[in-house]
Amino acid sequence: MTKIAERRSSKRAKKPNPHTGSGFDEFLVEEGIFEEVQAKALKRALAEQLEEAMVAAKLTKIRMAEQMKTSRSQLDRVLDPDNVSIQLDTLIRAARALGKTVEIQIRKGANPAFTSDEASLGVGGIAGSGRTRRSGLSKLPRLVSRKKAWAAPE
Repeated sequence: MTKIAERRSSKRAKKPNPHTGSGFDEFLVEEGIFEEVQAKALKRALAEQLEEAMVAAKLTKIRMAEQMKTSRSQLDRVLDPDNVSIQLDTLIRAARALGKTVEIQIRKGANPAFTSDEASLGVGGIAGSGRTRRSGLSKLPRLVSRKKAWAAPE
C-alpha cells in the first residue's frame, strides 16, 4: 500500500459512524415520528391485504361495500393506504365480508427505544399462538384464511 493510501485509510478508520448499530426504529423514535410512520405502514399493509383478499374472492368494491352494509366511499377510505383513520367495527365488517376475523394483540415492546407498550394489529384467524418474531415497523398486520395466509414481507 502506498503512503497516500495508508493516510487515507487511517483517517477513515478514526471517524466512527454515529449511526452504527442503531436501527431504523430508533432513528424514527429520535426524530419523534415513529408512531406516525408505524400507523401509516400498518394501514398500508392492511389496505393491500384487504385488496388482495378481495381479488382472490373476486369481489368488486360495490359488492364488498354491500356485504359490509356500508357505502362504497366508506370502503374507499378503508382501502386508502394514506387514510390511517379506521374504526374497529369497520375493519371487523371488512374482514367478515372476506371470511376472515380480526385479531389484535397488545404486548410489551421488544425494542429498548420504546417507552410504552406497543400494539400489533392483525386480521385473521391464526392457528397456534399467533406470536411472531417481528418488531417495530416490521410488525405488519396480516390476513389469514383457512386455505392460504397473506403476510407482509419481513
